[in-house]
Amino acid sequence: MKGSNMGHIANAKSSLVPLIDRLNKYPIGLVDNEILRELLSLLFDEKEAFVGSKFPLEEATLSELGKATKMNADELLPVLESMADKGLIMDMPYGEEIYYLLMPGVIGFFEFTFMKHRKDIPVEKVAGLMTKYFHDDPQHGQAKEFLGTKNQLTRSLVYEEHIPVNSEVVSYESAREIIKNSNFGAAGMCYCRHKKEHEGKTCRKGAPVENVCISLGNGARFLSRRGFAQQKSKEELLEIIDMAHHRHLTHLTDNIRNKPTFICNCCSCCCEIMAGVQMGYFDGVAKTSYIATIDPELCDYCGECFTACNVGAIGLKRSNDGKEKEKRVSEVKQEICLGCGACISACEKGSISLTLRENYVRPKKNKRDLFKSVLIEKHRLSPFITGRVKKEAKKLFMSNG
Repeated sequence: MKGSNMGHIANAKSSLVPLIDRLNKYPIGLVDNEILRELLSLLFDEKEAFVGSKFPLEEATLSELGKATKMNADELLPVLESMADKGLIMDMPYGEEIYYLLMPGVIGFFEFTFMKHRKDIPVEKVAGLMTKYFHDDPQHGQAKEFLGTKNQLTRSLVYEEHIPVNSEVVSYESAREIIKNSNFGAAGMCYCRHKKEHEGKTCRKGAPVENVCISLGNGARFLSRRGFAQQKSKEELLEIIDMAHHRHLTHLTDNIRNKPTFICNCCSCCCEIMAGVQMGYFDGVAKTSYIATIDPELCDYCGECFTACNVGAIGLKRSNDGKEKEKRVSEVKQEICLGCGACISACEKGSISLTLRENYVRPKKNKRDLFKSVLIEKHRLSPFITGRVKKEAKKLFMSNG
């Protein structure tokens, strides 16, 4: 422990600048301000911040990182182990080699921080700082960095039991099909609800904190190996989906068609991404190919759909002149509705249904395509091209050596 800062970076926030510069080469970066620097000083110790700043843009071996940091293996390996245990980096065994990848802040080590019970950081302080970091200055801060892009990183999934009888949901729009098609799955704590617990708040929908957020594929292998999640069978993961439907939670996943890596089950009161939509980033989450509509003849304005909707997309229907209708009925705000269908089973009158959305935008094929689009949009592609050229040149040199 150094002073009162639990062994983390004390009185050296300027040493975080290289780390922040490195993190800001990712598609979604971290807006630099005093809140971020305080957060990073609590999550990284000084050696970890230095090592993180030296990571290439792609995965690297222990040997490659040793050359970048000028640290020998005996000194570097414990640092990498500590960083992997904290979720700051991902370690990926492949054959006899282990590859390491620096995680982005969002979606990345911010979320992983509260997917474990931690005693090595002041969790209440970190929870408050993370909430403040995302919510302060929503028009210019981290909310805009994450949600203000036209190439959304996340998308909603539809409750397939509510799709119109004349439609057939495609596999990448179904949480159940995504799980069935995965080769490895795990479930862990909800970062958002766990963080809220440390702020003295609980979910108004009674959604659980434990075993609710689903991870898939190699990311799930890492999370289960490092204690952030527990491996689950497909049947167990499908039970989580059923629970989410019972609680009227919205499924979020990667905005890609092939091999999504997570399914979060989100509520309106805890989820930071749902909060971002409610801040005004109506296009911050990619919508499904459906949209909810309300039959005014059946609606009795009970208000249950207001509570069920996780983005505040349902309100009182008004006339064209802005005045309240004589009969009070609910109406879906089409520019906000995610098309998830979480509101439908909350309506005892059966007045809500899903219809096909006009101008639906299909997700990118894979993460590479999605990240490339975001990097181009944010003018951050050049470092990745340079890094890839250097890596290929090194391979060519080694093969001809």
